[in-house]
Amino acid sequence: MTTALASRELNTLDRCDRCGAQAYVRVVLESNGGELIFCGHHARGVEATLRPLASEWHDETSRLTEKTPVSVED
Repeated sequence: MTTALASRELNTLDRCDRCGAQAYVRVVLESNGGELIFCGHHARGVEATLRPLASEWHDETSRLTEKTPVSVED
């Protein structure tokens, strides 16, 4: 796996490995460089177990509460 792949922003095509919901957290495992992606709910559930095994923990869950500007056309 390349660094570019691991550091790219997650998008709507990235789905949680547990439930299939949109993924907001990417975990890269230190042992083999494998990648796991999770929704916010499942990331919180596995964080205590996986965080010590991860070389990278990329968390975009803050996007869940961002306000998106709405354009109003006249």
